[in-house]
Amino acid sequence: MAEWTAKPFAISCGDPAGVGPEIIGKSWQRRAEAGLKPFFAIGNFADFDNLAGIPVRKIEQPMQASDVFDEALPVFHIHEAAAAIPGETTMDGAQCSLHALEIACGLARSGDAGAIITAPVSKTQLYKVGFRYPGQTEFVSERCGIARENAVMMLAGPSLRVVPMTTHIALKEVAEHLTAPLIIARARAAEKAMIRNFGIEKPRIAISGLNPHAGENGNLGDEEQRIMQPAIDELRLDGMDITDPMPADTMFHEEARIKYDVALCPYHDQALIPLKTLHFFDGVNITLGLPIVRTSPDHGTAFNIAGQGIADPRSMMAAIQMAATAVANRQIHDH
Repeated sequence: MAEWTAKPFAISCGDPAGVGPEIIGKSWQRRAEAGLKPFFAIGNFADFDNLAGIPVRKIEQPMQASDVFDEALPVFHIHEAAAAIPGETTMDGAQCSLHALEIACGLARSGDAGAIITAPVSKTQLYKVGFRYPGQTEFVSERCGIARENAVMMLAGPSLRVVPMTTHIALKEVAEHLTAPLIIARARAAEKAMIRNFGIEKPRIAISGLNPHAGENGNLGDEEQRIMQPAIDELRLDGMDITDPMPADTMFHEEARIKYDVALCPYHDQALIPLKTLHFFDGVNITLGLPIVRTSPDHGTAFNIAGQGIADPRSMMAAIQMAATAVANRQIHDH
């Protein structure tokens, strides 16, 4: 691997009443054993200063993070307020999480941060302070000048990577949204990400059918034949290594997974159920199609356990590790 030249990573605090500060702090505690590259938290210093057994230090510039990382968790203090009460959401906490996300994007776009990792937020709270996006992915993509439809969500773990071709829509709406242009766009984004972020020169892509048994030759639905296959044929003409629509119930066992590098699935749960079954504690959300690297733990705010010291940091640690992998592979690919 090329010599590490990236700037420290920026981690937005997420909702401070959730587990975000705790899993960021615990990730710093385990930095050596996990081989984590330098990072700094963005948020209210008070929310990190009360973490048990974790020394913290304010920084005024991202570049200072590397200098203090070995001794303390660097915190880029951007919000002056009393520490959040775990599990108790407030408008002030929502403002802090939104401000931290905004600054993280700006630092990555300017090159002052090597990547961004976003801790979990409460969209319900964010909507109360004027947030008008389905999630952090759409917010980050807009700040990067990328159209929402071109920012693609991938969920990844050590043995499986999946891309849901449609995301947060009702199941009854999936068939009408599953178009040939969408399939082609998602497949191309996945292929490019495999090459640039994961260093896989010739990615193998599997695609799941929409219907049971992939439609059973049209007897259980014709979307596979009418919509999916023509898109797949076009992608093959461009040289892509992609399967025909596969039955979803037989493509995620161990022997099947070793035959492809990423799986495309027509709808949200079809992708996320196998991913979370295999990698509930170390799954990562990585956004494809951005000029920056952005990852996130694949879980929510966990308000019900916030402040109890029992939050599991493995997904946050995996998100930091995956960001480092993507940054290093991009450096090799681009230069």
